[in-house]
Amino acid sequence: METPYHAGELAVQSQAGVQAEAASLRNIISATIKPAAKDFLHTQRFAIAATIDSNNVWASLLTGKPGFVQAIGDRTVNIQATIPSESLQIGLLVIDLATRRRLRINGKATRKSDGSTDIETHQVYFNCPKYIQRRYLIVDDTQLSTTFVQDFDRLTVKQQQWITSADTFFISSMHPESGADASHRGGYPGFVQVVNENLLVFPDYVGNNMFNTLGNIALNPNSGLLFIDFECGNTLQLTGKARIIWGKERLIEFQIEGVRETINATNLRWKFAEYSPFNPVL
Repeated sequence: METPYHAGELAVQSQAGVQAEAASLRNIISATIKPAAKDFLHTQRFAIAATIDSNNVWASLLTGKPGFVQAIGDRTVNIQATIPSESLQIGLLVIDLATRRRLRINGKATRKSDGSTDIETHQVYFNCPKYIQRRYLIVDDTQLSTTFVQDFDRLTVKQQQWITSADTFFISSMHPESGADASHRGGYPGFVQVVNENLLVFPDYVGNNMFNTLGNIALNPNSGLLFIDFECGNTLQLTGKARIIWGKERLIEFQIEGVRETINATNLRWKFAEYSPFNPVL
């Protein structure tokens, strides 16, 4: 039977011993945007985009008013936002932190003359709510203060503290043929360890057993991470190379090659409500 998984995903599923579980989920992956997905997109305020810039993979925050991401056909999504890359491949994660719903969209991007972007969908599916901390949108549509962007080649002490106190981040990865993918990671603060100013280690908790992210990493280590300051609207983007460490606890080692900190990246703010009941105790 035809599989929606590429060789890297199949290899990781095999090594983890979850081939049957992954195979049972293949029918939820579709190139078509179903009615539930269309309805979900129409009400959302932010998304995470996985894009490729040369060999660098980035995870970027996209925000807008409800409807800034919407289905305009059964195989096309339009984003009324600037995509920070000219790459053809894009992965999009649209997530509602209050309801813990998340929708993954992977496909081919086309920049339009009005500045928006169309995505021809290759894969569309909802993910499980595991490890999503519940947050409520409390401030929006205010005048955005001046945005300030600064690049680094390593983490500052303040950025290291930001990461070690984080309970959420987003990871982007890419496959040479299947394209880019954006995914969510969550846990209790401290689940991401800063080994040094250029190296992070974090656990790969049990998920849906598809291993989209790890499957990409197995074939292509180029990846990107995004940390969001939900209270202040700042972002921290990292680009580098990831490596899977197999052992009693499956870990990801992330070698940082570039750091981008953006002050006032968005005027959206979220209030923390509760941790996910699935978070493993550290």
